[in-house]
Amino acid sequence: MKKLIALLTFSFILSNVYAQEEVYDKAIVHQEQRMVFLQWNQNEFDPKAGFLDLNPYYWLVWGLFDPNYHKTDLRPLSVTGPQTQRLALVAAQNSTDNKYKLHSDTVRNTALSQIAENSGLLSDADPLWLLYYNQQFAPLLNYSAATILGPLGPQVSAKLVSEGLYSWYTNQLSMLKERLQGARTTNMDRGSRILAYYRLLKEYQTLAGVWSIRTAAAAKDITMTGSLQQVQAAKMTYGSWTPNTDVQIANRVLIQAGL
Repeated sequence: MKKLIALLTFSFILSNVYAQEEVYDKAIVHQEQRMVFLQWNQNEFDPKAGFLDLNPYYWLVWGLFDPNYHKTDLRPLSVTGPQTQRLALVAAQNSTDNKYKLHSDTVRNTALSQIAENSGLLSDADPLWLLYYNQQFAPLLNYSAATILGPLGPQVSAKLVSEGLYSWYTNQLSMLKERLQGARTTNMDRGSRILAYYRLLKEYQTLAGVWSIRTAAAAKDITMTGSLQQVQAAKMTYGSWTPNTDVQIANRVLIQAGL
């Protein structure tokens, strides 16, 4: 019997729970909507004051507790609402972040440009080096015994080697090449690097001029020595001299000169 009574009681409570109806309070719904997205209008608040402000529900809801509540716009998305202020602050921070990013990118690009100009690892990509100095320094960077002594004759080459001029010239070229390699690989600003190229090129041109003079002098010495040996080796015959010998010699010279 007790179990039956308990079962009936539980069924009655359960039926009462499911029998509850959903309560739709227009004032609460409007208030929830107005707090978020609906246009603020204090005349649309429920309950209203009524005729001569005699509506008791109005006084119970608004008049006695907070009469100015429905007169204040409390929407988060209103013009002065906290959400609008937060969104405005986020937009301002994004704008500031973009400005900082643009400034940092500018500084980064400037730094990379300066590194590219000053780095010795990228000196070979300099336009002035590619268009002019690379060709001017090619004989210095690629010199060898064949390029130096090849255009000369074997006698001139042997004379330059025996007298030590070739050794002196290669030592000077080696020092200039080492200085040029240092100017190309050392980190420095582009203007200083170009000035170093200019000075080294002037020194190389002066050295090449001295070498040309030495090679020309060596070739001339060999030619003069050969002529002297031919003169010394020739047999000279002398005939008897007569007073007409000088006249004959003079006439022969005039005939050869076409006079």
